[in-house]
Amino acid sequence: MSLAANLIRFAIKITPNSLIVWVANHVMKGIAELTQFNFDLDARRVYVQSRLYGEDFTIDVVLEDFAVFNDGESYRFILHRAQSDRPWLQNILAKFVGKAWKIPAIPGFTKPLELAAEVFAAQAPALHLIEGEASAE
Repeated sequence: MSLAANLIRFAIKITPNSLIVWVANHVMKGIAELTQFNFDLDARRVYVQSRLYGEDFTIDVVLEDFAVFNDGESYRFILHRAQSDRPWLQNILAKFVGKAWKIPAIPGFTKPLELAAEVFAAQAPALHLIEGEASAE
């Protein structure tokens, strides 16, 4: 793994969740309030609890086992598990799970994609399954 990828992984690990919540709430003011956030890079797990503006109850979302990879032609993002405590959101997430989504090639954005693929690289067994799915498309 490159020095840049290691630095990004380190920065992700040491960034306090409270800082992420504060920034997200500043950006999403009037839309939603992030009440809890946890990102475990090693376990590939993101937990988010949010309350939509004007609503009384929170929405929980858990994303697990995700990766960015290069299939030889383009970069792709895959999410293997996602769940929510809201049936409508669970149905939306089900549309994204298990599919290797192509990341559009944007001129000048190749290096950041390479770095993202390195930071969020799939585990070896998962990558084998992903490559088989991508070639089946």
